[in-house]
Amino acid sequence: MENPRASACIVVYKGADEAARAARSLLEHTQYPLEIYLVDNNSPDGAGQALEKMPFPDNVHVVRLAENVGFGKGHNAVIPMLTSCYHFVVNPDITLEEDSISALCSWMDDHPDVVMATPRLKYPSGEEQYTAKRRPTFAALLARQLPLPFLKGVERHYLMLDEDLSIPREIDFCTGCFFVIRTDVFRRMGGFDESYFMYVEDADITREAQKYGKVFYVPVTYVHHAWHRDPNKKLSSFTMQIRSMLHYWHKWGFRLF
Repeated sequence: MENPRASACIVVYKGADEAARAARSLLEHTQYPLEIYLVDNNSPDGAGQALEKMPFPDNVHVVRLAENVGFGKGHNAVIPMLTSCYHFVVNPDITLEEDSISALCSWMDDHPDVVMATPRLKYPSGEEQYTAKRRPTFAALLARQLPLPFLKGVERHYLMLDEDLSIPREIDFCTGCFFVIRTDVFRRMGGFDESYFMYVEDADITREAQKYGKVFYVPVTYVHHAWHRDPNKKLSSFTMQIRSMLHYWHKWGFRLF
């Protein structure tokens, strides 16, 4: 495919079937010309080899890396291959029910001052996920991890639930499970900061994108996100998230509230 309108990258670490389901969902529901890249981070379960054997159309490319380089660096691996206008960062646990890719590309066409955007996200059950966020603070991190009544107000403010989210809103934190960015901006900024292995790199790239234009929450469409929430299940994942958060604050400045 020559000069696709949009491109999408899914970084895979284990779970070929889930990643393939996400890719097929994008293909099934997208009208715009689209290139899809499945980047395997040297999955120990053989996901990369399994994906290579699947009967994808020519606009789906499997890229196998020699080691697990992490989330951001995995996404950055496709930057030299991109010829699209808009690039989508997509988690393997994302599925579509409508043409969200085309809807977001069209919205971006109409808003040239916006360089990055995320739509509504829902659980597979249809329940809303709250993805419009303000900049992460220490209090917000506590509120997201500890269900304490006195932190509920902090969490609501962080998730912008004190705003009308039925209309597009400028945000400071664009969730990394599904967002669109202008490909030229993604390339000029060098993609994700590779000093993050996993977690918080989405907050970081949002800050970088704001140097080039506005970042918006755009509820004109939605996608489904299974949201496995590993930080709440594994101590090692939670510890990695804390390290990434400390790195973010060192880079951008610490905020208590």
